[in-house]
Amino acid sequence: MRYSQYMLNTVKEVPADAEVLSHQLMIRTGMIKKVAAGIYSYLPFGLRALRKVEQIVREEMNRAGAIEVLMPMVTPAELWQESGRWQQYGKELLRIKDRKQADFCLGPTHEEVITDIVRREIRSYRQLPLNLYQIQTKFRDEIRPRFGLMRGREFIMKDAYSFDLDDAGADESYRKMYQAYRRIFERCGLKFRAVEADSGAIGGSFSHEFMVLAESGEDAIVSCDSCEYAANVEKAELKAAGTAAAPAAQLEKVLTPARRSIEEVAAYLKLDPWQLVKTLVVETDSGEVVAVLLRGDRELNTIKLCNLLDADWVEMASDETVLKATGAPTGFAGPVGLTLRILADLEVEAMSDFVVGANEKDYHYTGANHGRDFQVERFADLRQAVAGDACPRCDGKLESWRGVEVGHVFKLGTKYSESMAAKVLDEQGRERALVMGCYGIGIGRTVAASIEQNHDENGIIWPMPIAPFQVLITLVNPKDEAVCEAGEKLYRDLLEQGIEVLLDDRDERPGSKFKDADLIGIPLRVTVGSRGLKDGNLELQVRRGGERSMVPLAEVASRVAAIVTRELAS
Repeated sequence: MRYSQYMLNTVKEVPADAEVLSHQLMIRTGMIKKVAAGIYSYLPFGLRALRKVEQIVREEMNRAGAIEVLMPMVTPAELWQESGRWQQYGKELLRIKDRKQADFCLGPTHEEVITDIVRREIRSYRQLPLNLYQIQTKFRDEIRPRFGLMRGREFIMKDAYSFDLDDAGADESYRKMYQAYRRIFERCGLKFRAVEADSGAIGGSFSHEFMVLAESGEDAIVSCDSCEYAANVEKAELKAAGTAAAPAAQLEKVLTPARRSIEEVAAYLKLDPWQLVKTLVVETDSGEVVAVLLRGDRELNTIKLCNLLDADWVEMASDETVLKATGAPTGFAGPVGLTLRILADLEVEAMSDFVVGANEKDYHYTGANHGRDFQVERFADLRQAVAGDACPRCDGKLESWRGVEVGHVFKLGTKYSESMAAKVLDEQGRERALVMGCYGIGIGRTVAASIEQNHDENGIIWPMPIAPFQVLITLVNPKDEAVCEAGEKLYRDLLEQGIEVLLDDRDERPGSKFKDADLIGIPLRVTVGSRGLKDGNLELQVRRGGERSMVPLAEVASRVAAIVTRELAS
């Protein structure tokens, strides 16, 4: 492709509304163009990267035995009403009416549609296992679309759905998809972690998120420094902390004037925050008010608490509710004498002689001990994991990372097949509800995550497998006949070897061309200039690291082809 004939317009200025680096660079390199909030056009340079990811995904899905289909983006309300998600999904589901006033929605995901297909087409266990996938546009009406392709409203997604006769078959389908996902992101040249995750609105018994590691990632994850355990902090399991020492102090009420926060109380009493236990008063979706005890330096994991209480959501109780439940303003709640249900994190079980609120304004208790001074209904893993926590699988320690979620695999069970009567006859002729799995990859988000992970102060650094072009040939002065001739010959030689080349034949200043080259981040750059040609050489530069070398003119094509082949194979 010739740069002079290609639609690739770079921008020097950082867009004011682009909050994250990938969004900034995708705008500056002419990859995407905003149409409306959270809705973008993919321009030629961006589309090439997108298609590269799609092709890798398609190849690995086919390799894993999945079969490609294509479902409509507009889906009828009846299917969503059957599954119960027409109201449950919430405002992210964009509901529309056709001219006959029939209800439809723009599909944010396709469990209902695929289940309807399978219940009509699959009748016998002999037709199983089955895995169907598509690469298609989705729409989720995000309340606050941001970060470009990271959190858009319209996006391209690969979604796959597996169907099996029983749990053993579903586990095998899940394993195949898990391994396929690992191959996909490895082939994309990305550093990632497969982490245990909460299933959220999709539902299901267990799931894994695939996170591209990036400092700017929205999600916090932890992974073990000794084994392969990794999890989203919302899901990360934590071990019990041991056995509490016998009480050595008496319960004593002490004055803590106007000290409400853990930090204020700890400083006033000349203690460390971990020597305090905070009492959080929370309210569930059912209206129940519960007290939760955590070590002072820890944070509550609301998802773990929801799972323990079988609640859809929990939130911190209002000041009025706290006052009514404890008799004291917010900041002085404690378990001693409290009539609420009391749940506590596992770490609290191993603590003794700690400080708690006294349920009285400006007072706390020192020397508090569970079992002696108050009773805990249940100890459970309720805290947010942090770096340094013990790994739940081995003797290692957890490390913390930031990540961008690019893929998610779920074992759904019979959530949709039961509600939508997707059944087959087993070997004995009995009807069985199909056991399902669901597997998604954000195509555009994967491209954006790659940029978040692979860049420097000058621009993008594309991994070879998903780079829009593999090689950039820069003609320093295209009006120089020798330069033009050498560049054109190299361009033809590389194309004949199947190398994807962008020839910068623009009549621009060399400095401007070099800045554009760094910005768009093509992995290899060959500079054709009169100085090098006098010595029979061309300059070859690797974008990652900036390594430069002078290569004999006759060897450049073979050298470049060898590098491309090696990086695609690694």
